[in-house]
Amino acid sequence: MRTRTRILAASTSIAAMTALAACGGGDSGSESEDTGSAGSDDGEAVTLTVATFNQFGYTEEMLDQYESEHPGVTVELVTADTSEAARTNLTTKIAAGGEGLSDIEAIEVDWLPELMQYPELFVDLTDPELEDRWLDWKVAQATTIDGQLIGYGTDIGPEAICYRQDLFADAGLPTDPAEVAELLGGEGASWEDYFAAGREFVAASDAAWFDGAQPTYQGMVNQLEAAYEDAGTGEPVDLASNSAVQDLYQQVLAASVDDGLSAGLEQWTADWDAAFQNDGFATMLCPAWMTGPIEERAGGIDGWNVADVFPGGGGNWGGSFLTVPASGANTEAATELAAWLTAPEQQTVAFENAGTFPSQIEAQSSEAVQAFTNPFFNDAPVGEVFTSRAEAIEGAPFKGANYFAIHQAVQDAILRVDVTQEQDAETSWDGALESFNSLGLM
Repeated sequence: MRTRTRILAASTSIAAMTALAACGGGDSGSESEDTGSAGSDDGEAVTLTVATFNQFGYTEEMLDQYESEHPGVTVELVTADTSEAARTNLTTKIAAGGEGLSDIEAIEVDWLPELMQYPELFVDLTDPELEDRWLDWKVAQATTIDGQLIGYGTDIGPEAICYRQDLFADAGLPTDPAEVAELLGGEGASWEDYFAAGREFVAASDAAWFDGAQPTYQGMVNQLEAAYEDAGTGEPVDLASNSAVQDLYQQVLAASVDDGLSAGLEQWTADWDAAFQNDGFATMLCPAWMTGPIEERAGGIDGWNVADVFPGGGGNWGGSFLTVPASGANTEAATELAAWLTAPEQQTVAFENAGTFPSQIEAQSSEAVQAFTNPFFNDAPVGEVFTSRAEAIEGAPFKGANYFAIHQAVQDAILRVDVTQEQDAETSWDGALESFNSLGLM
């Protein structure tokens, strides 16, 4: 059987975003040597490449179906291990004029805003026939102030709590998902409820409560309406006076380090992978798409389940878009494929394959999604659970052009305290301020 999936070799550095403006868009007629693109929009045979990361749920069977329905079209997947690797690859190649880009590039919501400063680099995907396909806030995230639609939505990341039933039982805690939801605070769950249950757990267990401070902070900061920038103007807020962010920073590190709730792990690392097999932690924040990576790493571990609860109300972590770089040689065919991949039928199958909860209204309400259970998570009714969590999301927080860079400065500071343990929280916050100032935003 031929192999249509390639693993992306991440570029070694991120090109300065100012280079994007300098290049002012790619060479619209260029064709990449390494994308495997062939043919053109004139009806000849064509190979279309689709660059994604982690797990999007696009299978051989799905792509075979597209090829059978579109004679002359071959589809290849190019998969990066992480979202960060995909971002590095994309921005580096854009800065080089578009050479080497795939025909379709997946973009994660946290780094979409910095790329939306350069809409000329992407095909306008606006299509009146598709305008009612997605949640309004999902479409708004990928729409410029001038009305250009940069990407078609794939999934959203409604958050629940995934947990180890067996470790809960060993610590004398309830294991039933409904009881666990109540333990964590029920409908009015707060972060203090979550941390208090963690303190009870670690007092009776050798395992940590959650995997790391960074992912926990990610769930917390996603609940701020505008974490790092003014929602009205887009202007960055001085991190030194950003009390909302500093409060979350102090809260998560107090729980992680002072209370000993964190396993001190950085996600997507070898140590994080190993902890799934070594009883490293009992819970983790769980956007729907995380169920796939958990199952991938925790094979043979029987205790995972999902509780329909989340601290602080609803929360959305992640979710992606399929974009079509304007520099591609086959933009019309790529646009058609992107529209097909993000149709309710395909995103429903993707959810069943990888847990990527659809952003399409029709798919969310479908019987296939509502009735879907996940055998790995002890037959948890994940369709119902993540629909419930999606209903708790009140809208998308504002993330501007500098969100990713500022957020990274804070996350790096958290890492120095929780993971590498090279600094205390106060010293590392000073480092975050230095990193922020070095961005030259004020």
